Amino acid sequence: MAEPSGAGDSIPLDGPGLDMAAGEEFLQEVFRILLEEGVRKSTDVTQKVCDWKEPQELRELLDLELRSDGEGRERLLQRCRDVLRFSVRTGALPVHTSAHRSAAPGQPSASQFSPAQTPCGTAPPASARLFPGHPRFFNQLFSGLDHHALAGRFLTETLNTSPYTYEVAPVLVLMEEQVLATLRELVGWSSGDGIFAPGGSISNMLAMNVARFWRFPESRSRGNWDLPRLGLFASQESHYSILKGAALLGIGTDNVHLVRTDERGKMIPEELEKEIQRVKAEGSEPLFVCATSGTTVLGAFDPLDAIADICARHGLWLHVDAAWGGSALLSPRLRHLLAGIHRADSVTWNPHKLLMVGLQCSAFLLRDSSGLLQRCHGVGASYLFQRDKFYDVSLDTGDKSPQCGRRADGLKLWILWKAVGTKGLAQRVERAFGATRYLLEQVKRREGFQLVMEPEFINLCFWFIPPSLRGQESSPEFWDKLGKVAPAIKEKMIRRGSMMVGYQPHGSQVNFFRQIITNPAVTRQDLDFFLDEIQELGWDL
Repeated sequence: MAEPSGAGDSIPLDGPGLDMAAGEEFLQEVFRILLEEGVRKSTDVTQKVCDWKEPQELRELLDLELRSDGEGRERLLQRCRDVLRFSVRTGALPVHTSAHRSAAPGQPSASQFSPAQTPCGTAPPASARLFPGHPRFFNQLFSGLDHHALAGRFLTETLNTSPYTYEVAPVLVLMEEQVLATLRELVGWSSGDGIFAPGGSISNMLAMNVARFWRFPESRSRGNWDLPRLGLFASQESHYSILKGAALLGIGTDNVHLVRTDERGKMIPEELEKEIQRVKAEGSEPLFVCATSGTTVLGAFDPLDAIADICARHGLWLHVDAAWGGSALLSPRLRHLLAGIHRADSVTWNPHKLLMVGLQCSAFLLRDSSGLLQRCHGVGASYLFQRDKFYDVSLDTGDKSPQCGRRADGLKLWILWKAVGTKGLAQRVERAFGATRYLLEQVKRREGFQLVMEPEFINLCFWFIPPSLRGQESSPEFWDKLGKVAPAIKEKMIRRGSMMVGYQPHGSQVNFFRQIITNPAVTRQDLDFFLDEIQELGWDL
């Protein structure tokens, strides 16, 4: 497995990486705070609508700085109280819940399950237990439950506001400002801009739109009519949002040129150069290159420095889609995977994936600090963005986004960061890397398991070859039959409710499993069970 020296070494995997009991106690206290401060006081007419503070005073009261070391429980609980106290009370209504959700007619309730009734003897069936927090859910690039981030999500929902202006979301506007600045610092920028977007796809589309405005400011008012035919470039392994963005923005999917990748799924810089030259020769105008740091299936990292050199030579906008791999920047041992990212013009980073912040949390980061984002998207609606307000209107950041109403996705990341610190987030990334390394060694040792390739990141791709197909690799029907194995095994595991993992074909390669570990609750026992279960479910195929 390609890894930096020391990364993932000596990381204990015998027990969970989170203190689940302490986390539940913390949430119980947060629930009490939410009920009293967020619900009761928000519907009490004797309370102020807001406890107004000037920006600098509020910054000091909130102590917004994100530090390396995490804080204790009582301090975090007080921070939750402060978020509610200093935020605008919009009148969220109380929600009445019962201790146990009733089951559908004819179905047992969750409390009726016992270990003896379950497929594995340890947990209830899929209808009651298969959710992204389960340590045997490996299906997506997100999984797991962080109690602190969940507390931030509860706070966000309770506040029920949009962070477009400081007057209605003072706490949230300042938090977003701080979190985005810290993410930019990790990229390697001392200044810049950014906004939280509803997912990595939209963040990538924002990059495309800003790049077009940067080159052709008149496109904002006159559209594409007077523009030359534009050329966008991304690798064959790039996220499908680049094609969707080209369609949405009127650039056209025919003008997205997919650059060849090497055997590991990395963009080949020489092929990028050839594509740019070809597009120029055809009379089109190259505009935008999207490099990927952590591809969806193989987890590949494009060579950013070499790509940046090409973009600089041709005057192209370089965007890095680090939605998946961006969190490696938190680890001193792993950030080399994104070497050269500081040369990008824009970056997409999704903390809701590897950091377990919870859906959704996607940052669109911009190196430009001249107000390009505002000029590209802003229209200055007079009922929101009045210029004669009594406070610093530069804090009314909502006009940077194409959205009006927008979720405050930075709060849950801020709370999580406050809880565990930069060091804790780095350890989370490194634990996932260490767990993948352990599983890789087990795959190599077990008969019937075959790697697609050595992983660069935490995407572990492999086939399971059932006994009926072993030794038949030279048969013309082998690969066709093998391609039916993963779907059959997945159907069995879902019907059993034991676990969930993704599969897909890739180019000329037939269906294989893609195992992703992001949940710190996953232990060595869970990983051993994962392989045992695939072997058992596929044995008679």
